[in-house]
Amino acid sequence: MAATRPTVIALTALAPVSWGTTYAVTTEFLPADRPLFTGLMRALPAGLLLLALARVLPRGVWWGKAAVLGALNIGAFFPLLFLSAYRMPGGMAAVVGSIGPLLVVALSALLLGQRPTTRSVLTAVAAAFGVSLVVLEAAGGLDAIGVLAAVAATASMSLGTVLTKRWGRPDGVGPLALTAWQLTAGGLLLAPVALLVEGAPPALDGPAVGGYLYLALANTALAYWLWFRGIGRLSATQVTFLGPLSPLTAAVIGWAVLGEALGPVQLAGMALAFGATLAGQAAARPRVVAVAPAARAHGRREAAPFSSASKNGRKDSMDLTGQALRR
Repeated sequence: MAATRPTVIALTALAPVSWGTTYAVTTEFLPADRPLFTGLMRALPAGLLLLALARVLPRGVWWGKAAVLGALNIGAFFPLLFLSAYRMPGGMAAVVGSIGPLLVVALSALLLGQRPTTRSVLTAVAAAFGVSLVVLEAAGGLDAIGVLAAVAATASMSLGTVLTKRWGRPDGVGPLALTAWQLTAGGLLLAPVALLVEGAPPALDGPAVGGYLYLALANTALAYWLWFRGIGRLSATQVTFLGPLSPLTAAVIGWAVLGEALGPVQLAGMALAFGATLAGQAAARPRVVAVAPAARAHGRREAAPFSSASKNGRKDSMDLTGQALRR
């Protein structure tokens, strides 16, 4: 039986919740100043594991598409993310990352033909403002390289999310295989760069091994499978509005595990960001306009669904006028 929309949203939300643990694991357990190696250890083992489970390889143009998506969502995103985490406090990195919904709204207009609504834009701004209230108090000073890395990471992931939605999946290929292709491609892209820039892998102690296992299995293999599964069933904007759950989770972990304080302003910011996340699911829901009986009486046909949408059991319309645009 197909999962209901609230169930899909809840399962997809587990991905950013898991990613919210990344900063704590990175700073507490992993070797310092090894962003490329850390990105590699997070991506490639997870990709190879999922590839062994899926047992499906890309065909035709999908070799190129998988490489592009792997580079955007994994190969560029991971090292930039870890570089920003190493160079500046996680709070500041979270603030920069919270602009992701705004970028996805803009990119969806350009690449998916989804016209931005005032509600979506205001909701994205509210989410970013709420995140800033949560984390900026303890964000510390700015680091130019760290800020640029965080901006680039957010832009890379945003474009990868929209292209994943635009391209969909080949016939007969599920989200497990699509996730495996991207993680493997991103990991293979990272491997030579990590070796050239950072040299031989560092010696790993027990906590580091445990940290990398957690990042590869739960934080990456499972989380990205849920994320790409969600992209296939929800709009790109809906999915990215779940992103603020990541810094909110990081803030809660910092309070509960690392002894960081949460004041009234931060609690208000958490409430605002979480409310914007919930509102974003309604603001970004697809809207389909039914054809009036009078239109049918005059011989006008209902808009036909995209061929790729039909294959995926969806109802996206080729009518790109008025409210038939999917938001």
